[in-house]
Amino acid sequence: MLGATAVALWFLVFDGTRGRPFHTPALLAAVVLHGNFDPRVPVTWSLVVEYTMLHYAAFIAFGLGAAFLIVAAEHETGLVPALIVFLVSFEIFFIALVMVFGPAVSTSVTWWSVLVGNLLASGAMLAYFFFRHRALGRSLLGPWTRVLREGVVAGVIGAAVVAVWFLAYDTAAGRPLYTPALLGAALLQGLRDPRALHVTTNVVVGYSVLHGAAFVAFGVLAAVLLAVTEREPLLVLAVFVLFTCFEVFFFGLVMALDEVLVESLGWWTIFVGNILATIAMLGYFLGRHRGLRERVAEQWG
Repeated sequence: MLGATAVALWFLVFDGTRGRPFHTPALLAAVVLHGNFDPRVPVTWSLVVEYTMLHYAAFIAFGLGAAFLIVAAEHETGLVPALIVFLVSFEIFFIALVMVFGPAVSTSVTWWSVLVGNLLASGAMLAYFFFRHRALGRSLLGPWTRVLREGVVAGVIGAAVVAVWFLAYDTAAGRPLYTPALLGAALLQGLRDPRALHVTTNVVVGYSVLHGAAFVAFGVLAAVLLAVTEREPLLVLAVFVLFTCFEVFFFGLVMALDEVLVESLGWWTIFVGNILATIAMLGYFLGRHRGLRERVAEQWG
C-alpha cells in the first residue's frame, strides 16, 4: 500500500506539471486492459479506477513477496542476495514494461519518471520493512545504518538551504517561486523559453521532489566517502573533489537544458546557492566527524 501510494502521488504530480492530471493511469489502463495504444486517450474516471485497482494489486503482490523474503532472511542470511535481486528486478521490470508497450506509452510515460516513481516506492517500502525488522536492518547494514542516516540528513540540509536561498532571492526580485518553477518546467515539460513560463504548484512540487532526491543521493555518497576517510584521512581529498564536481554538475545540467535558462536565472545565483549548500553540508559532516578533523589536522599540519 505504501509503495503503490508513493508511485500514485508521484505520477499525480508528474501529470499535473504537464497540465494533464491522471493521464498516466488512464493511458496505462487503456493500453494494458483495453489494447488501446492511442496516446491521446481521453481521461475518464473508469480508466483511472481500473488502473488504480490493478496498480495496488500488483504492489501488494510485490510487497507480500518482499515480506516473505525479509522474514526468511532473518533466519537465513544467505537469502539476502535474493532479496536484493528481487528489489532490483522490481525496478527493471516496470521500465521494461513501459518500453515493451512501445511509443504510445514511452513518449508519454518517460523511463526516468518510472525510475523516480519506483525509487520513491522502494524507499518507502524499505523504510517500513526496516522499521518493522530492525534487527535485520542492523545485521544487513551494520555501521552503515548511521552513515545512511547521516547522508540523508546532510542531503535534506543542502536541499533546504538552496530552496530557502532561491525563495528569498525570487521574492526579493518580485517573482516568488520563479526558479523552481522554471527548472521544473524545463525538466518536466521541456520548456526552453523563460517568457512562456507559468508558475504553478504542480511544477514547483515536481521540481522540489527531484531537487530533494538529488541532494539526498549526493549526501549519502558524501557520507559514504567520509566514513571511508575515518580509516584513511588522506581520502578526504576525494570528498572535496566530490563537492567541486557537485558545483560543476549543476551548472552543466542547466547549461545542457538551455543557455537562456542560465541567463534568466543568473549564473551567480546558482553559484551562491550551491556554495551555501556546500558550506551547510560540510559544517554538518565536520560536526559529526570531529575525530577525523583532528586526525587530518595532525597528518597535514
